Amino acid sequence: MKLPDRWCGIWIALILLIPGSVTAASDRPNIVFFLVDDMGWQETSVPFHSETTELNRRYRTPNMERLAAEGMKFTQAYASAVCSPTRVSALTGMNAARHRVTNWTLRKNVSPDQAHPLVEPPAWNLNGVCTDADIERAMQVTPLPALLRTAGYRTIHAGKAHFGAKDTPGENPLNLGFDVNIAGHAAGGPGSYWGENNFSAAWRSKNSADLVWDVPGLEAYHGTKTYLTEALTLEAIKAVEKSVADRIPFYLYLAHYAIHAPREKDDRFYQKYIDAGLKPTEAIIASMVESMDKSLGDLMAAFARLSVADNTIILFMSDNGAPRDSPPNLPLRGQKLSPYEGGARVPMLATWPGVVKPGSICRHPVIIEDIFPTILELAGTSWREQVLQRVDGQSFVPLLKTPEETTSDRPLVWHFPHHYARQTPFSSIRVGEWKLIYHHADRRMELFNLASDLSEKNDLAAHEPQRVRELAAKLAALLKDRGAQMPTDKQSGQVVPRPDGRQE
Repeated sequence: MKLPDRWCGIWIALILLIPGSVTAASDRPNIVFFLVDDMGWQETSVPFHSETTELNRRYRTPNMERLAAEGMKFTQAYASAVCSPTRVSALTGMNAARHRVTNWTLRKNVSPDQAHPLVEPPAWNLNGVCTDADIERAMQVTPLPALLRTAGYRTIHAGKAHFGAKDTPGENPLNLGFDVNIAGHAAGGPGSYWGENNFSAAWRSKNSADLVWDVPGLEAYHGTKTYLTEALTLEAIKAVEKSVADRIPFYLYLAHYAIHAPREKDDRFYQKYIDAGLKPTEAIIASMVESMDKSLGDLMAAFARLSVADNTIILFMSDNGAPRDSPPNLPLRGQKLSPYEGGARVPMLATWPGVVKPGSICRHPVIIEDIFPTILELAGTSWREQVLQRVDGQSFVPLLKTPEETTSDRPLVWHFPHHYARQTPFSSIRVGEWKLIYHHADRRMELFNLASDLSEKNDLAAHEPQRVRELAAKLAALLKDRGAQMPTDKQSGQVVPRPDGRQE
């Protein structure tokens, strides 16, 4: 789905090519979006539940604890249930149903979808996003970093990109408004986390196709004992140091590959988890979590050393829930890809020195597309007349100033019209404490009350038919408004109806 107007492409090109053209920006805050990959809601020593869980006691994340103590903890933050949709939503402010990058991307014009006996996936935007008007199966957008450049920011990308397929413009963050790209490309995971393996899959596979996962641009660390998370942190800090020296405010998007597969231990932390009695696989995951946390601490230490800590805002988040090979993130049900809370509810923290009250808690639901308008408001820039896309996200800056204790009735929507890794296609909606899941293949509905049943054990659909109808109608209207693509029924050849039973 593209916007073909040629003047739009020219306007985006001007945004991309004229950094700092709008304001001097010397008084703008520095902004960091620290995004972790595949980290579940409870895979931290910071309890996001109302009580401390077994996983909170297992993991060691002292720098996340510090971030929570100095800032705000969001207990009901959501991403998409899989990686590329989350990253595109943060980049654009669009819900996944609207931008149509609804599954993960890698190779041009190739979908990872697996065959399902009942339905076929739609022609989704498997090539990701771009700023060009003529890229097939890609969404043309005005990306967040391009807008920040016009506000006078130096925009730094470090880590996992996963915005566009290989051999498309969107695979390179430099084509999406970033001034600096450290190790970002089309793939959603690294060939290896070990510098001694050159961050490449070559050591474990003779299949040259597997080398698409190899992390680019970190040759200085090849053949060394440097773990990937540390290498990304060191390079990100160098970019920040240059920005500070140049007296230019920075937007740092540090998107770690960790803790995504392959599961490879960080030797700096692994042994202590073995000594604590964890099984090797559990210890590997714990070491990867602590490695990520060490990066956060190193970054904060660098800000203090550079005397910019008091003018630097940090937003911390994960891109989806934990995958199936992780321990269950109880009390949540489900995991990455699933429609249940374990698929999309994620840890989130924020610090804004002098504004966010230390140790505060926000119980108001927020979702990944809210990152886009929030960061732009934090940067103090007007943007609505500059963007091609229709933005679904809402700024949570007011919550950073005064967190609300009550649950909002704002509808939150998820849309995954795919069959992948045993997960069948679905759409879901949360309104207040009620959550409806619509399974596309068999048209089945599930209804849960999250206030009384956070673990989603008790399906109330049969007992609350009127509420099901109301939520189904609301979900259908939002899917229609956002141009959501539905699968096709293999038997009838017709598009699967939306949850209200309509297809138009």
